[in-house]
Amino acid sequence: MSFDIVCFDCDSTLSKIEGIDELARHVGLGAELAKLTNASMNGEIALEAIYGKRLELIKPNRDAIEWLADLYISELVDGVEDVFAALAKHHKTVHIISGGLRPAILPLAKLLNVLEENVHAVDVYFSENGDYLGYETKSPLVKNGGKATVVKSLQSTNLVMIGDGKTDLEAQQTGAKVIGFGGVVNRKVVREYADFFVSNKNMMAVLPLLF
Repeated sequence: MSFDIVCFDCDSTLSKIEGIDELARHVGLGAELAKLTNASMNGEIALEAIYGKRLELIKPNRDAIEWLADLYISELVDGVEDVFAALAKHHKTVHIISGGLRPAILPLAKLLNVLEENVHAVDVYFSENGDYLGYETKSPLVKNGGKATVVKSLQSTNLVMIGDGKTDLEAQQTGAKVIGFGGVVNRKVVREYADFFVSNKNMMAVLPLLF
């Protein structure tokens, strides 16, 4: 089938990394926090139970966010740029919907020619000298059900969500279709419940499902 609006998760979908986990590794907390992230993406623990806890431990400053932005781009999943070029050629509206940190995702979105207003992620706040002050606690994307809230706000009856985690399946609550992407992390819950599933490591494998 053909979709008017195509939405992508970012972490382990457009890029091979999990951004907050990389920030944790950057400050020596990688293994501990990666377990929490994985449990959340597998649906074993509520996102809101870990979101603020992770950031409070990491306290990512502005320099760390800029470092992460570069890493997102350097670890881009194969085929992503070609997929976005094809979507643009066919005049599809593209959104990125992520529980990741918006300032780190925006440069990747710009590379892929995604409008800034079409990037739905969690803002972080810094002091004048760049120290971490906090995050957007009222964002729907810091808790379970948040991606469904964002998808619903797009008011489309012909939308598809592409992602690797259980939170991406929430789009189904709005009537949207979900393509599970297992090219980076292949999750059983996503294989079982997504409308379609792609295990190929190259994002180009989703194109036949989009047109």
